[in-house]
Amino acid sequence: MNITASQVNELRKMTGAGMMDCKHALVEAEGDVQKAIDILRKKGQKVASKRADRDANEGKIIAKVSADGTFGAMIMLNCETDFVANTPDFMNLANSIIDVAIANHITSLEDLNNQIIDGVSVADRIIENTGKTGEKNTLAHYLYLESELVNAYNHLGNRVATLVAMNKAGEQSNTVAHELAMQVAAMAPIAVDEQSIPADVIEREMEIAREQVRQEGKPENMVDKIAEGKLKKFFKENTLLDQIFVRDGKISVSDYIKSVDKELKVKSFYRLILGA
Repeated sequence: MNITASQVNELRKMTGAGMMDCKHALVEAEGDVQKAIDILRKKGQKVASKRADRDANEGKIIAKVSADGTFGAMIMLNCETDFVANTPDFMNLANSIIDVAIANHITSLEDLNNQIIDGVSVADRIIENTGKTGEKNTLAHYLYLESELVNAYNHLGNRVATLVAMNKAGEQSNTVAHELAMQVAAMAPIAVDEQSIPADVIEREMEIAREQVRQEGKPENMVDKIAEGKLKKFFKENTLLDQIFVRDGKISVSDYIKSVDKELKVKSFYRLILGA
């Protein structure tokens, strides 16, 4: 069967697959575009299977919020090399996935994979992109926050992104939330405050501190007291509200928030870094 260049080009525009792949698919499908698309998708599935054991530690992280600022979401879309990660097609795919998540207030990775973009599920879109790029593509993480106000921050290069949820909406609250989203990106706190840290983490840090004190040769009756001091330092370095506010350097994040609005509070946050 004679397949024209315009048919090949049209299929390429629809699928993003290579010219020769499109031509072969159309020949195999005897000119039926839908069958050709299915053939290309099947090719993608085969590639995905072959690449399943490969590491996919490159990619992009994108965080966005809804127009009303009450729902925010963040994805990590992975591939194998930064070359593929930096292609327009890969970034467009990532943006289309986060956009459908925001539009539909998706609350799980499973639901996100089942969402439809231009007639094809997110999961199948990712498989298709695996076929196009020849690299394993995977939607590794999906996180969301819903609150009176959510702010998103994407660090340059989309290798780190954050979401921060606050208890109050408004322009001032949004400014604070954005500052805190950048703080979370830069300083990687593990919790909002001391009360938010799981008990097992605190106990582990306390035990590490005790062992450090013993190795320093301190008397056994002083171990717990000195270890508690080390634990307080751990809280100051690793809880958002106790950290030094990086924009100022002289006050804590908690003091910064209070200076703007004493009733404003951080409800929760997320941070994703590529490869994690």
